Amino acid sequence: MAKRSLLKHALSTLDAASSVDDLQGTVSHIRDCYGLAHLVFHVVSLGAGNVRNPMILLTYSREWVDVYTSENFFDLDPVVNLSRTGFLPVDWSLLDHANRETSRFFRQAHSFGVGRFGLTIPIRGPQGERSLFSATSNLRESEWRHLRADCMADLQFLSHHLHEKALTTSGLRNNGAGKRLSRRELQCIKMIANGRLVKQIAAELQLSESAVRLYLRNAKRKLGVSTTSQAVGRAVAGELVHV
Repeated sequence: MAKRSLLKHALSTLDAASSVDDLQGTVSHIRDCYGLAHLVFHVVSLGAGNVRNPMILLTYSREWVDVYTSENFFDLDPVVNLSRTGFLPVDWSLLDHANRETSRFFRQAHSFGVGRFGLTIPIRGPQGERSLFSATSNLRESEWRHLRADCMADLQFLSHHLHEKALTTSGLRNNGAGKRLSRRELQCIKMIANGRLVKQIAAELQLSESAVRLYLRNAKRKLGVSTTSQAVGRAVAGELVHV
């Protein structure tokens, strides 16, 4: 399947999910489509209140999940800890493996088939939610680096879309935002979702690039998000635009 078609297929599968069980199946399907060992979507915090780890969708073995929860690895896992401060994707090989506890954690994870390599994308929601989207692989290092480079943009896009879809589908957040977007704002968001650049949108709609950026800023404000990727994710999850 071509790269662009693969992303569209993944998004359409996410769009079709109407329950948390559907989303769990979708996470497994996306993992298989991209040739990954495992895929994990973990809502770490909802922002307000003290609810921790309210949702996890994953493809790990039940045995590893049982060990992880029984030993309360939520407090030890360096990947979870990065969600407290991190904004950029993190390759697990760059984490501090010299730390004794971190090293022990990764050895146990590897023994349960989690994957030799991993990448985690932190997501910050508009209402203070924090989520993590992690992909792992058992490929050789050179193959993993190629796969990571090839699908990084897709995974970043999917992470924000899954965040929006999961929180609204599960009822953890009411998705009432976005109904006030103007025709131009919707056009710009839809075209961004379909891979257009700002200059391409400007040419197609016969607008200046500054006008397109203004429509995108307004859309982000109305949707209550801070990035264009989040705006696209929320608009698609709320069925305001389709890709």
